[in-house]
Amino acid sequence: MKKILLLFILSFIYSNIFSQTDITESELKEHLQFLTSDKNAGRYPGGKENRWVVKYIKKDFKNLGIKPFKTGYEQNFKAELRVDKGEKPVVKTCNVIGFIEGNDPVLKNDYIVLGAHYDHLGFGGPSAKSDKRGVVYHGADDNASGTSALLEIAEKLAAKKSQLKRSVLFIAFGAEEQGLLGSKYFVEHPKVSLSQIKLMINLDMVGRLNAEQQVYMGGAGTFPGGVKFMTNLGTSLGLNPIVHAGSVGGSDHVSFYKKGISVLGIHTGGHPQYHTPEDTIDLINLKGEKQVCEYVFQTILQKASSHDEMYFINQD
Repeated sequence: MKKILLLFILSFIYSNIFSQTDITESELKEHLQFLTSDKNAGRYPGGKENRWVVKYIKKDFKNLGIKPFKTGYEQNFKAELRVDKGEKPVVKTCNVIGFIEGNDPVLKNDYIVLGAHYDHLGFGGPSAKSDKRGVVYHGADDNASGTSALLEIAEKLAAKKSQLKRSVLFIAFGAEEQGLLGSKYFVEHPKVSLSQIKLMINLDMVGRLNAEQQVYMGGAGTFPGGVKFMTNLGTSLGLNPIVHAGSVGGSDHVSFYKKGISVLGIHTGGHPQYHTPEDTIDLINLKGEKQVCEYVFQTILQKASSHDEMYFINQD
């Protein structure tokens, strides 16, 4: 009886440790459920719903041991909002920034940024692809998927932080849907010298991995050996990476690229539910999103734990 009890306790401890250090479908789903809930009203910038989401991300960072960077987790800014008609309101919102410091005395001054925007369209507006108003635009793929992926990758990297030579910044951007406002504000008011940021990886719509296992990315040619590295790594993980040297695209990584920073913009493709109220959690491929998370985790782990030379290569 004692042996059975001991085995049960050890099994419980092991499973608990595993769940806190690995990327799991259950935790991805938990994040997605919160982010897409009606309570959060489509994660529109400004207002109490925005504050609830920010509080959730900050709490998760704290629980993972992801430290605030310098002055705190929040980088506050004002956002002018797009509206169907009338005067454009200006609201307060923020980026949420966490930090793992590298261990190498020199390379810890290099940074890899992992970013994803947490905002969406609220109850519609001029960026919507549907004429429906007054209903929640849940934004499950765009971009609750990227935000949940960021949190899960941060969790696994925190468990492997002893292996990191370079430092890692995790940034949940605000007001991306209003014109990349959060990332634009960050690069204009950077927390570190932009020259210290060696790679920015952006996750925007990573929840719809298709049957062909296709993961799309632009910007792989902006750092040395990037196309070959991302192709070989993705293939080794059972994915079918569609890797572009340029084709930087139109999400938050563009703000970094315009400042001469190497980028990867990663997504799993478009779909008819984009910017409609029908972009809901039931359409998320959790198994596929976990695979994408592992891909990005391995990318950061390998680049942050190596002495690989990292510099910007223009793709215009």
